[in-house]
Amino acid sequence: MLSQITGLSRHFTAETLQTYLLDRSVRTEDGCLVVHGYGNQRGVHQKVAGRAWAHIAAFVVFVGDYNPELDVHHVCGAPDCIEPTHLRQVSHAENCRSRKQQPQCRNGHDREIDPRTGRYRKVCRHCNSDAQKRWRERQARQVAEGRASYGRPAG
Repeated sequence: MLSQITGLSRHFTAETLQTYLLDRSVRTEDGCLVVHGYGNQRGVHQKVAGRAWAHIAAFVVFVGDYNPELDVHHVCGAPDCIEPTHLRQVSHAENCRSRKQQPQCRNGHDREIDPRTGRYRKVCRHCNSDAQKRWRERQARQVAEGRASYGRPAG
């Protein structure tokens, strides 16, 4: 069964993989078992044990009956959760249908609804505006440094 997991290191057995996943995970207040894989960003899919997705490896060793043609869906919506009761297998189409857009961006700003599509805009206007300001300031600073290195006035 472990051979069906893409990217999993061949040195793992079911028992060692269970221990490995449980050692790298922490229980949250909402009941999720959040795994800490490669990288430190919370809220994204995590890779562990070679290059395998943690939630797929957890489904195989904790739940069993894995079908590689189906997607592993998080009922809780947390992509780094490996709690067996929060994982189920669904078709790719069903997995896509169950996704929902968040009403706020990752910085907490309310997203606007696009009048053409009726869905939330992908890019938050506040965050985009802030990013453009930072870019313009960085460009101006680089131009000023370049002019100063040639002995020209900064203005």
